[in-house]
Amino acid sequence: MLLTRIRGPRDLDRLTPGQLDQLAAEIRTFLVEAVSKTGGHLGPNLGVVELTIALHRVFHSPKDKVLFDTGHQCYVHKLLTGRQDFTDLKGKGGLSGYPSRAESEHDVIENSHASTVLGWAEGIAKANELLGRRDHHVAAVIGDGALTGGMAWEALNNIAAAKDRPLVIVVNDNERSYAPTIGGLANHLATLRTTDGYERFLARGKDILERTPVVGKPLYETLHGAKKGLKDFIAPQGMFEDLGLKYVGPIDGHDIEALESALQRAKRFNGPVIVHCLTEKGRGYQPALADEADRFHAVGKIHPDTGLPIAAAGADWTSVFGEEMVKLGEEREDIVAITAAMLQPVGLEKFAKRFPDRVYDVGIAEQHAAVSAAGLATGGLHPVVAVYATFLNRAFDQVLMDVALHRCGVTFVLDRAGITGTDGASHNGMWDMSILQVVPGLRIAAPRDADQVRAQLREAVLVKDAPTVVRYSKGAVGPAVRAVGRVGGMDVLRQAGPARGSAAADRTPAADVLLVSVGALAPMCLEIADLLDKQGISTTVVDPRWVKPVDEALPGLAARHRMVVTVEDNSRVGGVGSAIAQAMRDAGVDVPLRDFGIPPRFLDHASRKEVMAEIGLTAPDIARQVTGMVSRLDGRYDNPAAAAAPAEAARD
Repeated sequence: MLLTRIRGPRDLDRLTPGQLDQLAAEIRTFLVEAVSKTGGHLGPNLGVVELTIALHRVFHSPKDKVLFDTGHQCYVHKLLTGRQDFTDLKGKGGLSGYPSRAESEHDVIENSHASTVLGWAEGIAKANELLGRRDHHVAAVIGDGALTGGMAWEALNNIAAAKDRPLVIVVNDNERSYAPTIGGLANHLATLRTTDGYERFLARGKDILERTPVVGKPLYETLHGAKKGLKDFIAPQGMFEDLGLKYVGPIDGHDIEALESALQRAKRFNGPVIVHCLTEKGRGYQPALADEADRFHAVGKIHPDTGLPIAAAGADWTSVFGEEMVKLGEEREDIVAITAAMLQPVGLEKFAKRFPDRVYDVGIAEQHAAVSAAGLATGGLHPVVAVYATFLNRAFDQVLMDVALHRCGVTFVLDRAGITGTDGASHNGMWDMSILQVVPGLRIAAPRDADQVRAQLREAVLVKDAPTVVRYSKGAVGPAVRAVGRVGGMDVLRQAGPARGSAAADRTPAADVLLVSVGALAPMCLEIADLLDKQGISTTVVDPRWVKPVDEALPGLAARHRMVVTVEDNSRVGGVGSAIAQAMRDAGVDVPLRDFGIPPRFLDHASRKEVMAEIGLTAPDIARQVTGMVSRLDGRYDNPAAAAAPAEAARD
């Protein structure tokens, strides 16, 4: 096999054109076999095989920087830079599903939040210019809908201003992001693909003309040679050229020779150049090509021959939301939905089919989604903006200044909240409950099960004068967790007996520990309570349901316990635990509090279970620490001097 002989990009230099085509076929076979065993972004990588080969033959990484946006189209790049063990792709200790600086000197951008590559490229090109590195080049690959993001156009505006600064922008135009790309830019790129009609004309006429005596073949060659001029007439490329950017293309993104020629010309040009490549997402794999929804954009474990899932998936959080949205849409004509190029991944596909005129896909433009939602709300509708939790980070200013400041009734539904695991640091939804704490008037719901997703979504869309947020986890949703009582707006999941200890009894506490469970961690919190009970520690477990604002009844309930423990699938810094501690201080409740959550660091890719074990967010780990803290409280209350001292919040 040729692929096994490729240890680095320069090994490509020795291959003949025929061998390059063979290598491309081997890579596609490898990708299907490897990714079907682990899951991953299959469709995008099948589409960039020839393009990545050509890039690494023309540019000399790592001296030249080859950047990918979005980073999920980097699998071929990994293979060509010496990383061919995909056994544990996206798993603990295995390759990341995105570029990773820890893996290779050939990787630059890790985060894979879309539309950033042109800003990166412009910055690197500036650095090359200032440091006199004239033999260093930058090639920025932008595709899978990333050009629909506003940041890309902010960068283009600056790139075009420096007409003598070399920079190659490769537009990987596969007509799709997750699903078919939507928007004005997509329509313009479609007009640049008008060669399709002309090529069909040539194909139909070629046989006839070549069979025509004397003039047939010369006439065909004349028409073929005129293609560039005719193409310019039919599909003007003014959008890019008006910005001052040299435009090359469209190029067949699966013709290595044509790609290399175009890239070499762009590399030699002393200024910014757009190379427009037409590729086919899922190329070479029929199950992917037959998947009209997203061309196998991302798959779980599948049968490589059929593309069918190996195991049937159970009900998940996303589908529960999607089904309830359809019911809400049938009941209320003012409910509309907004997504940022992720209609299917966030569960809005059924709503879109049922109400096609009431769903808006704005492209990879979360900032615009939030502002547009404010406008829709002001116009008398109730928009539901569904995005991954990690991507709402990008629209914080708009949530704050456009939605909240104007008291607009907009509901943000955050999928993949908390630890998502295998997609790594940039995709963990671990910041939303921290950054949104500072937004005045905003309310956050953290449902613990499917029933609560339905109920709290309905509660959220009833709010007309403030933004609301409903956030839930990735993957399968567990069984319903029933409440045994209610305190204020909080569900009591476990009612404990009285606390132990004579000194404690003087304060008549309801129990030793008040355990505040946030969202999907309710089953784990009940397990913690069971473990504490075996140690003789009584525990009340409550689910606040709405974690912002802190329920008014919570400080009073906390005062009837010896200590408070909060458990959340969010950063400990500024999270729910911090908000509850502040509410207790404001209410004059002097009870120790310990918050458990995600530490303030970027987490390596692994399964959700493995990541939670690594950071100590498991029932045995938490129960062990709480037992130690209660033991210290017992010692304090056995000491009259210590008992007289003010209680302090127990925090790491």
